[in-house]
Amino acid sequence: MLVGRDTERKALRRLLDEAVAGRSGALVLCGEAGIGKSALLSYAAGLTERGEPGEPAGVPWTVLRATGYEEEAGLAFASLHQLLRPVLDRAAALPPPQAEALHRALGSGAAAGGPGGPGGGDRFLLGLAVLSLLAEAAEAAPVLCLVDDAQWLDVPSAEALLFAARRLAAERVAVVFAAREGEFGAAGIESLRPARLAGGEARALLDALGVPAPARERVLAESDGNPLAMTEFADAVGQAPAVPGAPLSAPERVLAAYRAKVMALPERSRLIVQLAAAETQCPLPVLLAAAPALDVGLADLAEAEARGLVAVSGGKVGFRHPLIRTAAYLSAPTARRVLMHQALADAAEAKGGADCAVMHRAAAATGPNERAAAGLEAYAARAAASRVAASAAGVYAQAARLSPAPADRLRRLTAGAWAAVTAGQAELGARLAEEGEGVVGGDRSPSSSSRGYLMQAGELAYIRSFWLFEDDRPTQAARLLIEHAARTDAASGADPERVRMMRRTAATYAWSAGDLAALREAAAPLDGRTAMDRSVRGLAALAEGDFARGLPLVAELLDGEGLRGAGTHQRMHALSVASLLPDDTVLAYVEELIGEAREQGWIGRLPYLLHVLARQQIHAGLHRQARATAAEAATIARDTGLAVRIRRLDNLLARISAVEGEEERVRELVSTSLAADGNYAVTALSLLDLGLGRYEAAARRLAKARGAAGGHSAAMVFAAADEVEAAFRLGDPGRAEPAARRFAAWAAASGQPWARAVALRNEALLTGGSEPFEEAVRLHAAGDGRPFERARTSLLYGEQLRRARHKARAREQLRAALGVFERLDARPWAERARAELHAAGDVTVPAAPGEGSALLALTPQELQVVRLAAAGSSSRDIATRLFLSPRTVEYHLYKAYPKLGVGSRRELAGLEL
Repeated sequence: MLVGRDTERKALRRLLDEAVAGRSGALVLCGEAGIGKSALLSYAAGLTERGEPGEPAGVPWTVLRATGYEEEAGLAFASLHQLLRPVLDRAAALPPPQAEALHRALGSGAAAGGPGGPGGGDRFLLGLAVLSLLAEAAEAAPVLCLVDDAQWLDVPSAEALLFAARRLAAERVAVVFAAREGEFGAAGIESLRPARLAGGEARALLDALGVPAPARERVLAESDGNPLAMTEFADAVGQAPAVPGAPLSAPERVLAAYRAKVMALPERSRLIVQLAAAETQCPLPVLLAAAPALDVGLADLAEAEARGLVAVSGGKVGFRHPLIRTAAYLSAPTARRVLMHQALADAAEAKGGADCAVMHRAAAATGPNERAAAGLEAYAARAAASRVAASAAGVYAQAARLSPAPADRLRRLTAGAWAAVTAGQAELGARLAEEGEGVVGGDRSPSSSSRGYLMQAGELAYIRSFWLFEDDRPTQAARLLIEHAARTDAASGADPERVRMMRRTAATYAWSAGDLAALREAAAPLDGRTAMDRSVRGLAALAEGDFARGLPLVAELLDGEGLRGAGTHQRMHALSVASLLPDDTVLAYVEELIGEAREQGWIGRLPYLLHVLARQQIHAGLHRQARATAAEAATIARDTGLAVRIRRLDNLLARISAVEGEEERVRELVSTSLAADGNYAVTALSLLDLGLGRYEAAARRLAKARGAAGGHSAAMVFAAADEVEAAFRLGDPGRAEPAARRFAAWAAASGQPWARAVALRNEALLTGGSEPFEEAVRLHAAGDGRPFERARTSLLYGEQLRRARHKARAREQLRAALGVFERLDARPWAERARAELHAAGDVTVPAAPGEGSALLALTPQELQVVRLAAAGSSSRDIATRLFLSPRTVEYHLYKAYPKLGVGSRRELAGLEL
């Protein structure tokens, strides 16, 4: 019964109306147990059948349902299979990698209660497959997905559903989650919190329940406005309260009332209801196979059915409300729960449900139990092989806690920690690794000092370092690995490759932190036999300012030979140390990796790769493309839980806003990371100050950052030109000489024309000469790199020429600068160039064409879709590349055409995009 809830009803009607109109959406209903979330889901389902009361039925819908179960949270894909089973026949229409992901997750293995067979891919590829499957189903009729008790979804199901829900746009799909308050993370999705009933709404419900007036105040007081509590307590009118005077919340009182109802059943009925409560899916064959262990049978369900506690339908036993199931389970004594789970494990095993049997044996364990632990470990290994690492991590941890032997416990904790890291859950991995380190430290058996234990301790430290780095503690991460590498290296028979890997990783952490002592310490023992080791020694040389020696060692990694046959870790490492290499080298490599990640569905790698691509696009003056790329990276980073990556993307985007002179936006973007991620935040703020004429602030900020970090990072090397210009405009160019020398050394080693041009510009500002400017202009013209820097050179040279009264030549340089600044929407810089032009005698300064005025009207996603469509990609190809549905791609094109003044894909090919 649904009383009131006008806000929630309107939101649900709007969600469904929008879906019918081709605008998909998702909603989360969150609140305490009994607040009416399930009733609202039923209301939404009813709207698809009949519309509002008294209205004719609307369009036909496909309604998909799933309910999360707490005991099933470790059973990979159980909820997803429950939801998607009615439309799985449409999976054949999906792109092969997505269809394969669905088959692995929801094929025969998943149907039996566990993950499918081995396969490749990324955990978020399944989310894309879910989105595509829902879009396919919506071609026939709008789709409504209703997910109750979402806080108990198994992790892979929750990840896949949230990934899909956040990308809904034009598929005719509506998704509604119902979850306990604060127990279901669904950032980015609209949420509603139904309030407790009060006043007229509460009294209307009591009227409908037939509660006599004298008892109403008592029911209101007992229920505290919780609708389910009001419904249940209405039955108790005239009797003693279920929990007299107890200081319990309304949901707890409801649970107590349900427990009383279960306990009031005849004994045999109560036993089979408790048994059904212990088996989350409640399939009748398994339930009936386990029932003889408690000396009960199917007939004993009749009384519970008659009293409205359970219903048998579709070969399953269902509870009228999730709290009834909870109350039934909790009403069983511990010894009986153990007996029930043992009986269900035997029954599930006999019926072919091996994974369900594993879970029941674990639930039956009252202490260390190797059989249960081994079963969980095997289940987790199958989950990990199916790339369901998030689920595997928790199961490994459960297996570890049931392990009698320390060595087995340590092995399982280590496997769980690796699974968590693989799933992008670095913090969980660190917690499991710390637990494993406690096993190492607490085990006093003779084998505890063996080489194997020492190696595992190093491995656990390696895992912990990932979280320390993600948590913005790179120095601590580096020192941890250096210490363990030295300890492991000293052990007889140590794996030298593992030790080298730890030192290489420590070096990259130290480079990021600006801890040059740790960088030297990590690099020194590496003998340079491999390209990977030589790259680390190259980093150490770069940090010392020896670019001539360091750059070739780092560049070797990206030349195609250094990474021949290398794995993912090595290839990603190569990119992480490449920030000071030539732009075209980095761009070609990152585009190759992005293409590979998209093709293979390795979505979790994309935030970092797209970040690097966006950085290269900013360097190339492609600010619109960079914003679109960063927007995609941020969306995926949010889905993968990489909050640090989102902050770093903000710092990157702050540079564009600094160029444009948007002070408020710059400060907003760097506000959360100025202290923790100083270099990029500092350089963005300094560029803003420079553009706005605050030269002392820019010079002081950059000098302080260079002194703190040693000036070795790419951000600080590139910012040397800003420091030189600020010092020049303050009339004290000598204060920037150290930064200029470092940049000049890097520019000479890099061989990039734009870099050598900027080094010459710095020289001109430091010495006051004109010849370096002339050579700088020539070098800029020889290559297309970094248009913003080219325009700055033209502006500064134009100013020098005007002061020397060479007005005609000054105007030539200043017009060139103005054109680029206006194309980049660099307003402060354009204003300075325009003022200089006026001073040089040009009073009619035409506005240069912008970066495509029509393109400015496009959203970042529209821009991505239009560019790919103009290049000839089909809607299905674009959808796969951008992790959208084909219908959403068509929707973006439909919205973009009028903005661009075209009417078809064919006309896009003629535009400069």
